[in-house]
Amino acid sequence: INVSNRAATQVAIKTVDGKTEMTDAEVYAANVNSVVSINVTGTSGTNFFGQEVQTASSGSGFVLTADGYIVTNNHVVAGADTVLVNLQGSTGKEHSLKAQVIGTDEETDIALLKVKADAPLPFLNFGNSDKMEVGEWVLAIGNPFGLGHTVTAGILSAKGRNIQSGPFDNFLQTDASINPGNSGGPLINMEGKVIGINTAIIASGQGIGFAIPSSMAERIVNQLKQDKKVSRGWIGVTIQDVDENTAKALGLPEATGALIGSVMPDE
Repeated sequence: INVSNRAATQVAIKTVDGKTEMTDAEVYAANVNSVVSINVTGTSGTNFFGQEVQTASSGSGFVLTADGYIVTNNHVVAGADTVLVNLQGSTGKEHSLKAQVIGTDEETDIALLKVKADAPLPFLNFGNSDKMEVGEWVLAIGNPFGLGHTVTAGILSAKGRNIQSGPFDNFLQTDASINPGNSGGPLINMEGKVIGINTAIIASGQGIGFAIPSSMAERIVNQLKQDKKVSRGWIGVTIQDVDENTAKALGLPEATGALIGSVMPDE
Protein backbone atom coordinates (compact mmCIF):
# COMPACT_ATOMS: atom_id res chain seq x y z
CA ILE A 1 0.00 0.00 0.00
CA ASN A 2 1.36 3.43 -0.89
CA VAL A 3 -0.65 6.41 0.26
CA SER A 4 2.23 8.88 0.35
CA ASN A 5 1.03 10.76 -2.71
CA ARG A 6 0.23 14.14 -1.25
CA ALA A 7 2.77 16.73 -2.27
CA ALA A 8 3.96 18.97 0.54
CA THR A 9 3.83 21.89 -1.90
CA GLN A 10 0.04 21.94 -1.55
CA VAL A 11 0.71 24.05 1.55
CA ALA A 12 2.85 27.15 1.32
CA ILE A 13 6.28 26.15 2.64
CA LYS A 14 7.92 28.44 5.16
CA THR A 15 11.60 28.43 5.98
CA VAL A 16 12.34 26.76 9.31
CA ASP A 17 14.40 29.29 11.23
CA GLY A 18 13.90 27.78 14.70
CA LYS A 19 12.48 31.05 15.98
CA THR A 20 9.10 31.64 14.35
CA GLU A 21 6.17 29.44 15.33
CA MET A 22 4.21 27.93 12.45
CA THR A 23 0.81 26.32 12.04
CA ASP A 24 0.44 22.54 12.04
CA ALA A 25 0.13 22.51 8.25
CA GLU A 26 3.20 24.70 7.82
CA VAL A 27 5.31 22.51 10.11
CA TYR A 28 4.23 19.40 8.18
CA ALA A 29 4.88 20.97 4.78
CA ALA A 30 8.30 22.24 5.81
CA ASN A 31 9.46 18.93 7.26
CA VAL A 32 7.65 16.00 5.61
CA ASN A 33 10.22 15.53 2.85
CA SER A 34 12.94 15.08 5.49
CA VAL A 35 11.06 12.21 7.17
CA VAL A 36 11.66 8.71 5.78
CA SER A 37 10.08 5.31 6.08
CA ILE A 38 12.44 2.38 6.64
CA ASN A 39 11.93 -1.19 5.47
CA VAL A 40 14.10 -3.86 7.04
CA THR A 41 14.65 -7.50 6.09
CA GLY A 42 16.56 -10.10 8.06
CA THR A 43 16.68 -13.74 9.08
CA SER A 44 15.62 -15.40 12.32
CA GLY A 45 17.19 -18.84 12.31
CA THR A 46 15.94 -21.82 10.33
CA ASN A 47 12.65 -23.68 10.10
CA PHE A 48 11.90 -27.42 10.39
CA PHE A 49 13.28 -28.01 6.90
CA GLY A 50 16.55 -26.21 7.58
CA GLN A 51 15.54 -23.18 5.51
CA GLU A 52 16.33 -19.67 6.68
CA VAL A 53 13.28 -17.82 7.96
CA GLN A 54 13.01 -14.36 6.40
CA THR A 55 11.67 -11.49 8.51
CA ALA A 56 10.46 -8.05 7.49
CA SER A 57 9.60 -4.94 9.50
CA SER A 58 9.24 -1.22 9.04
CA GLY A 59 9.82 1.98 10.94
CA SER A 60 10.54 5.66 10.52
CA GLY A 61 13.50 8.01 10.58
CA PHE A 62 14.58 11.47 9.50
CA VAL A 63 17.38 12.98 7.44
CA LEU A 64 19.86 14.86 9.61
CA THR A 65 22.34 16.11 7.00
CA ALA A 66 22.16 16.98 3.32
CA ASP A 67 24.76 14.30 2.52
CA GLY A 68 22.50 11.49 3.71
CA TYR A 69 22.92 10.77 7.43
CA ILE A 70 19.62 9.45 8.83
CA VAL A 71 18.54 8.98 12.44
CA THR A 72 16.23 6.19 13.63
CA ASN A 73 15.80 3.77 16.53
CA ASN A 74 18.18 0.90 17.14
CA HIS A 75 15.29 -1.53 17.48
CA VAL A 76 14.12 -0.62 13.96
CA VAL A 77 17.35 -1.88 12.34
CA ALA A 78 18.62 -4.41 14.92
CA GLY A 79 19.49 -7.71 13.25
CA ALA A 80 18.88 -6.33 9.77
CA ASP A 81 20.42 -7.88 6.66
CA THR A 82 19.09 -5.14 4.38
CA VAL A 83 17.86 -1.64 5.20
CA LEU A 84 15.94 0.34 2.57
CA VAL A 85 15.13 4.00 3.17
CA ASN A 86 12.14 5.44 1.31
CA LEU A 87 12.38 9.15 0.64
CA GLN A 88 9.50 11.32 -0.49
CA GLY A 89 10.24 13.97 -3.07
CA SER A 90 8.50 17.32 -3.42
CA THR A 91 5.99 15.73 -5.82
CA GLY A 92 4.97 13.15 -3.22
CA LYS A 93 6.57 10.30 -5.18
CA GLU A 94 8.76 7.95 -3.13
CA HIS A 95 12.06 6.39 -4.13
CA SER A 96 14.17 3.89 -2.19
CA LEU A 97 17.86 3.89 -1.33
CA LYS A 98 19.88 1.18 0.35
CA ALA A 99 21.24 2.36 3.69
CA GLN A 100 24.39 1.50 5.59
CA VAL A 101 24.18 1.22 9.36
CA ILE A 102 26.93 3.54 10.59
CA GLY A 103 26.49 2.83 14.28
CA THR A 104 23.97 1.90 16.95
CA ASP A 105 23.54 2.41 20.67
CA GLU A 106 21.28 -0.22 22.21
CA GLU A 107 21.14 1.44 25.63
CA THR A 108 19.55 4.63 24.30
CA ASP A 109 17.88 2.91 21.31
CA ILE A 110 19.45 5.19 18.70
CA ALA A 111 20.88 4.24 15.30
CA LEU A 112 22.61 6.28 12.61
CA LEU A 113 22.28 5.32 8.93
CA LYS A 114 23.86 6.67 5.74
CA VAL A 115 22.53 6.72 2.19
CA LYS A 116 24.12 7.89 -1.05
CA ALA A 117 21.85 10.29 -2.89
CA ASP A 118 22.31 11.94 -6.27
CA ALA A 119 21.54 15.38 -4.84
CA PRO A 120 21.55 17.09 -1.44
CA LEU A 121 18.66 15.92 0.72
CA PRO A 122 16.28 18.11 2.75
CA PHE A 123 17.12 17.66 6.40
CA LEU A 124 15.94 18.46 9.92
CA ASN A 125 17.78 20.10 12.78
CA PHE A 126 17.73 19.21 16.45
CA GLY A 127 16.07 21.68 18.77
CA ASN A 128 16.55 22.03 22.52
CA SER A 129 14.26 19.63 24.39
CA ASP A 130 15.43 21.06 27.72
CA LYS A 131 13.72 24.35 26.88
CA MET A 132 10.39 22.71 26.04
CA GLU A 133 7.63 23.24 28.58
CA VAL A 134 4.98 20.69 29.48
CA GLY A 135 1.82 21.64 27.62
CA GLU A 136 3.55 22.94 24.50
CA TRP A 137 2.20 21.75 21.14
CA VAL A 138 4.16 19.08 19.19
CA LEU A 139 3.76 17.08 15.98
CA ALA A 140 4.82 13.49 15.25
CA ILE A 141 5.55 12.50 11.64
CA GLY A 142 6.14 8.87 10.73
CA ASN A 143 5.13 5.67 9.00
CA PRO A 144 2.51 3.99 11.23
CA PHE A 145 1.58 0.45 10.18
CA GLY A 146 3.49 0.97 6.93
CA LEU A 147 0.86 3.41 5.63
CA GLY A 148 3.36 6.09 4.67
CA HIS A 149 3.83 9.65 5.83
CA THR A 150 1.35 10.48 8.58
CA VAL A 151 1.25 13.46 10.94
CA THR A 152 -0.39 13.53 14.36
CA ALA A 153 -0.61 16.39 16.83
CA GLY A 154 -0.65 16.70 20.59
CA ILE A 155 1.12 18.29 23.51
CA LEU A 156 4.22 17.56 25.53
CA SER A 157 2.58 15.69 28.42
CA ALA A 158 5.59 15.21 30.71
CA LYS A 159 9.38 15.21 30.83
CA GLY A 160 11.92 12.94 32.50
CA ARG A 161 9.84 9.76 32.28
CA ASN A 162 11.44 6.48 33.36
CA ILE A 163 9.68 3.54 31.67
CA GLN A 164 12.24 0.93 32.78
CA SER A 165 13.51 0.31 29.26
CA GLY A 166 17.17 0.97 29.96
CA PRO A 167 19.74 2.63 32.22
CA PHE A 168 19.37 6.07 30.64
CA ASP A 169 15.60 6.50 30.61
CA ASN A 170 14.69 10.17 30.44
CA PHE A 171 11.81 10.19 27.98
CA LEU A 172 9.53 12.93 26.81
CA GLN A 173 5.87 11.90 27.05
CA THR A 174 3.31 13.03 24.49
CA ASP A 175 -0.32 12.41 23.64
CA ALA A 176 0.35 12.86 19.91
CA SER A 177 -0.69 9.52 18.44
CA ILE A 178 2.29 7.15 18.09
CA ASN A 179 1.72 3.68 16.65
CA PRO A 180 3.83 0.71 15.51
CA GLY A 181 5.89 1.98 12.59
CA ASN A 182 6.34 5.46 14.08
CA SER A 183 9.51 4.34 15.86
CA GLY A 184 12.48 6.48 14.84
CA GLY A 185 10.41 9.35 13.49
CA PRO A 186 10.74 12.92 14.75
CA LEU A 187 8.74 14.71 17.41
CA ILE A 188 8.75 18.30 16.21
CA ASN A 189 8.00 21.56 18.00
CA MET A 190 6.08 24.42 16.42
CA GLU A 191 9.30 26.06 15.29
CA GLY A 192 10.04 23.06 13.06
CA LYS A 193 12.85 21.63 15.19
CA VAL A 194 13.26 17.99 16.28
CA ILE A 195 12.90 17.85 20.05
CA GLY A 196 12.53 14.06 20.31
CA ILE A 197 12.79 10.70 18.55
CA ASN A 198 9.54 8.73 18.84
CA THR A 199 10.40 5.41 20.43
CA ALA A 200 7.81 3.66 22.58
CA ILE A 201 4.16 3.44 23.57
CA ILE A 202 2.15 1.85 26.34
CA ALA A 203 0.07 -0.63 24.37
CA SER A 204 -2.64 -0.89 27.01
CA GLY A 205 -3.00 2.88 27.25
CA GLN A 206 -4.28 5.60 24.97
CA GLY A 207 -2.48 8.79 24.09
CA ILE A 208 0.69 7.77 25.94
CA GLY A 209 3.80 7.81 23.77
CA PHE A 210 7.45 8.38 24.54
CA ALA A 211 10.31 10.05 22.70
CA ILE A 212 14.05 10.25 23.32
CA PRO A 213 14.80 13.92 24.11
CA SER A 214 16.94 15.75 21.58
CA SER A 215 19.31 16.90 24.33
CA MET A 216 20.35 13.25 24.73
CA ALA A 217 19.93 12.11 21.13
CA GLU A 218 22.12 14.80 19.62
CA ARG A 219 25.10 13.81 21.78
CA ILE A 220 24.69 10.12 20.93
CA VAL A 221 24.30 10.79 17.20
CA ASN A 222 27.45 12.94 17.15
CA GLN A 223 29.42 10.10 18.77
CA LEU A 224 28.05 7.55 16.31
CA LYS A 225 28.90 9.81 13.40
CA GLN A 226 32.45 10.35 14.60
CA ASP A 227 33.35 6.96 16.14
CA LYS A 228 30.59 4.59 14.92
CA LYS A 229 30.01 3.65 18.57
CA VAL A 230 29.28 5.22 21.93
CA SER A 231 31.94 5.15 24.64
CA ARG A 232 30.98 5.71 28.25
CA GLY A 233 33.18 6.21 31.27
CA TRP A 234 32.90 4.13 34.45
CA ILE A 235 33.63 5.55 37.91
CA GLY A 236 31.95 2.92 40.09
CA VAL A 237 28.74 4.76 40.87
CA THR A 238 25.20 4.73 39.54
CA ILE A 239 23.65 8.05 38.67
CA GLN A 240 20.24 9.34 37.66
CA ASP A 241 18.98 12.58 36.18
CA VAL A 242 17.55 15.11 38.58
CA ASP A 243 13.96 15.53 37.42
CA GLU A 244 11.44 17.99 38.82
CA ASN A 245 10.13 15.59 41.50
CA THR A 246 13.66 14.73 42.69
CA ALA A 247 14.62 18.39 42.81
CA LYS A 248 11.60 19.22 44.96
CA ALA A 249 12.28 16.28 47.30
CA LEU A 250 15.89 17.38 47.82
CA GLY A 251 15.06 21.05 48.08
CA LEU A 252 17.06 21.99 44.99
CA PRO A 253 16.32 25.31 43.24
CA GLU A 254 16.03 23.72 39.78
CA ALA A 255 15.94 20.31 38.07
CA THR A 256 19.47 20.11 36.65
CA GLY A 257 22.50 17.90 37.10
CA ALA A 258 22.77 14.30 38.24
CA LEU A 259 22.22 12.43 41.49
CA ILE A 260 24.52 9.64 42.73
CA GLY A 261 22.21 6.75 43.50
CA SER A 262 24.75 4.28 44.88
CA VAL A 263 28.47 3.58 45.16
CA MET A 264 29.79 0.18 44.09
CA PRO A 265 32.57 -1.13 46.38
CA ASP A 266 35.96 -1.91 44.83
CA GLU A 267 34.91 -0.59 41.42
